[in-house]
Amino acid sequence: MHSWVDGQPADAASLKDRGLAYGDGLFETIVVRSGQPQLLERHLQRLAEGCRRLAITADQLLIRSEVLAYAAALGDGVLKLILTRGDSLRGYAADPAASARRILQGAPLPAYPRAHAEEGIHLFPCATRLSEQPLLAGLKHLNRLEQVLARAEWCDAEHAEGLMRDVSGRVIEGVFSNLFLVCQGRLLTADLSRCGVAGVMRAEIVFQAESLGVAVQVADISLDQLQRADEVFVCNSVYGIWPVRACAGMRWSAGPLTRKLQAIARALLDA
Repeated sequence: MHSWVDGQPADAASLKDRGLAYGDGLFETIVVRSGQPQLLERHLQRLAEGCRRLAITADQLLIRSEVLAYAAALGDGVLKLILTRGDSLRGYAADPAASARRILQGAPLPAYPRAHAEEGIHLFPCATRLSEQPLLAGLKHLNRLEQVLARAEWCDAEHAEGLMRDVSGRVIEGVFSNLFLVCQGRLLTADLSRCGVAGVMRAEIVFQAESLGVAVQVADISLDQLQRADEVFVCNSVYGIWPVRACAGMRWSAGPLTRKLQAIARALLDA
């Protein structure tokens, strides 16, 4: 299926685009089932918050309508929405007259091994650290070089994801997922006010857990806390939840709360 640029089929974008030059923009990766984008409201809310914080002016209603139209044409797959600040001349200063650029791309659903969800995965302990920048923390912005470097650290089949920490050693997230710990029936996930990506599935899991009466805490997480957790899992808006079995000598089992939330996440993405 052709990509769309500003609502029109296209296979190229401007060389002056600030997304290409500076990573000046945002993106969302959305699962599409039977022409319906899953978790759309959460994706659009995060995009709107990113636009507010980066001061990118974009027509949110137009974006919604284009996403719905593209998803209907895609049928089943993964829709990637890229929003850049648009074109500019040389230099960091943005052109106040520039219009935000909307790019939509489609791809098949990834064929992850069933064992990732059923049996759990091993995390690779990444040496690449996440830098602290509160102005960008939580955003799904286009500059993902830290994740690119981290993902290049392993190429074996044993590890399905990587564990990322910040420059102070705090446990933050996976390379392309968020991380949760289950500790004595309580759900714990990292504080993302300094760095990391505030995932759409992360937000949904917090909501679903609280709806079940499960206590949820957002806080700093140490390696010691990770090691002492009863259950560990990672999540994103494409695959849902994968239990974590091991990381750098630490081991866990896929327990009842992980399995309960996994079933809820699966139902949300298969709707």
